[in-house]
Amino acid sequence: MFGLFKKKEIPVNDTPTVTEPAAVPATPEKTQAEIDAAEAKVQASLVPRDVFVPPPGMEPGTPSHIPGFDFSPVDPDEEFRAKGGSPLADGVDVATEEAIVDALQTVYDPEIPVNIYDLGLIYKIDIAENGEIKIDMSLTAPGCPVAGEMPGMVARAVEEVEGTGKIEVLLVWDPAWSPELMSEDAKLALGMG
Repeated sequence: MFGLFKKKEIPVNDTPTVTEPAAVPATPEKTQAEIDAAEAKVQASLVPRDVFVPPPGMEPGTPSHIPGFDFSPVDPDEEFRAKGGSPLADGVDVATEEAIVDALQTVYDPEIPVNIYDLGLIYKIDIAENGEIKIDMSLTAPGCPVAGEMPGMVARAVEEVEGTGKIEVLLVWDPAWSPELMSEDAKLALGMG
């Protein structure tokens, strides 16, 4: 999500990948230029270790369920909303904002070692008298690999809080996120403070 942590998309062909370059033996019949060309070809066939290579038969676009590898840029005009929870029973105490914030601080972007609340991604928390929770959140960038999953992660975390009813999490882009929204602790953790 943080712009500095974007992964490059690298095309992968159907040929088996090599994790270490194979040595090209020098023979009297091969010139140095031929050896260099052969080594360059081997290097070009390598796939970096942090790139997800789908197994044979996996359809393009199928989630790998490996955080950070299912890159799918989010269209800022598309609405991403997650719902969870169920109506709160009569007489049950409604969760406090502090309890909701504590739950939000357990949700992390897989690429950034800071929780989403301290990153400044939570824009609004509305708690109704009947325990219904509405949360507006954003992301550091629309190109976040887990963009479509983040509202669901937030809804599931808040569901665990006692005293919550129906939960709705909406992904918003206005105002755009900026590093100034981070808490001082987040800035220190990321070496920005």
